[in-house]
Amino acid sequence: MTRILTAVFKHETNTFSPLPTDLKAYAARSLRRGDAIPQHYRGTATEMGAFLDAAARHGWTLVHTVAADATPSGKVTREAFDTIVSEIEAALRHQGPFDAVLLSLHGAMVAEHTDDGEGEVLRRLRAIAGPDLPIGVTLDLHANVSNEMAALATILVSYRTYPHIDQYATGARCAELIARTISGEISPLCIVARGALLEGVDHGRTTAPGPMLEVLARADAMKAEHAGVLDISINAGFPWADIFVAGPSAVVVGDRNVEGTRYAGLAQALVEQMWDSRARQTVTPLPLAQGMAALDDALAAGGSGPVVIADCADNPGGGGLEDSTALLKALIDADVQNTAYAMISDPETLTACVEAGVGARVAVRLGGKISRQFAAPIALDALVRSLQQGRFIFTGPMSRGIALDIGPTAVLRIGGIDIVVSGSRHQVLDPGFFTHAGLEPKDYAVVVVKSTQHFRAAFGPLARQIIVIDSGDGLTSYDLKSFPFKKLRRPVYPLSA
Repeated sequence: MTRILTAVFKHETNTFSPLPTDLKAYAARSLRRGDAIPQHYRGTATEMGAFLDAAARHGWTLVHTVAADATPSGKVTREAFDTIVSEIEAALRHQGPFDAVLLSLHGAMVAEHTDDGEGEVLRRLRAIAGPDLPIGVTLDLHANVSNEMAALATILVSYRTYPHIDQYATGARCAELIARTISGEISPLCIVARGALLEGVDHGRTTAPGPMLEVLARADAMKAEHAGVLDISINAGFPWADIFVAGPSAVVVGDRNVEGTRYAGLAQALVEQMWDSRARQTVTPLPLAQGMAALDDALAAGGSGPVVIADCADNPGGGGLEDSTALLKALIDADVQNTAYAMISDPETLTACVEAGVGARVAVRLGGKISRQFAAPIALDALVRSLQQGRFIFTGPMSRGIALDIGPTAVLRIGGIDIVVSGSRHQVLDPGFFTHAGLEPKDYAVVVVKSTQHFRAAFGPLARQIIVIDSGDGLTSYDLKSFPFKKLRRPVYPLSA
């Protein structure tokens, strides 16, 4: 019987974040082992969900090691990295033999001891498995793909949508290529190309016609035209990482058995198209003052559904601290009514709410506590509207079916604003971040989310208008020139002339 080793080890590392990514950070989001992995992922719209279904189709036996996924933050600690990778190594060494490995990675992990987390994972597994064991890897669309990753993996396939609503489809693509490799039908290799870009292809957005969809269409045409091309991934890259290879890339998976196709030339042609379209964007985040003016106009215009505001400068999905107060203060100062706001991560304020109890008024200093480089806490006298456990199941298109426990939460009411306060950090990409606390987004005039783009999958259909605001008050601001890059290659767009 065909035996496949599986693992999930994800992190999108914002190297400018002061928050280390340790084992507690993984446990706060997802850290499962052994039989708990299929129990958690079966039937979900995820890569592992697709691996499980592929195993059923092909009659594979999957050996599950570890599934670890932490909210984006600072560098992964060496202890966390070694602990998780050692578990995968031990299974590879002692529970074999295996016919292949399926890994669900991110592609933008930086650890304390290496700038190329995924490359180091693959290096350590290859040291045990040797050069011939097929290793299939799924990646996020925002992967910073290194040469080592391409050299050490048999197959690399990335998401094709942003918001990432094709996680399952990506897992299925990877699993089917692995099945063909095991059968001897194909002999894959990976080629990566990148250019002088830190950002490009509209950051990977696929919610409107634009550069990303155009490059994907050309990649599809190449795959159809050129014999031996098995898969092509377009990676927008993750720009808030001060590493040499950060930025967009193209990965071509080709078949060694087919001669005459220049896979490297195809990858380079796609990178050249990324360069040509580098300045085109389908979304232009507004500065805070302009964003507030746009909100006034949207509310005055009326219509059904809420106005959805995305606080993109403090997106925890890219390493934001989720305690920025600049936008919240502007909303309070403007006396905006009927507003739901998620979330502020502030354990100190959460504790004060729990101690005071539902219905009490509390004097708090909300947010702005983690880093002095951003706006200060807001002194407030607020009503504790509710206290609850933050448990819910994703119902939106992204990660549908996944159960999440974000710990206790409180809802603070300040004027006309209901604020979800948590003790942990999570990107607000699903209605569950509101509904678990009894807040129904469609019932509000304004809904504010700490997110950049993923929110569109679930909240876009509800919104009468979407306003993306970049206050500059956070670690995911699009003003990349404001970040102190030191290791990044130069020259590179948009930092160089």
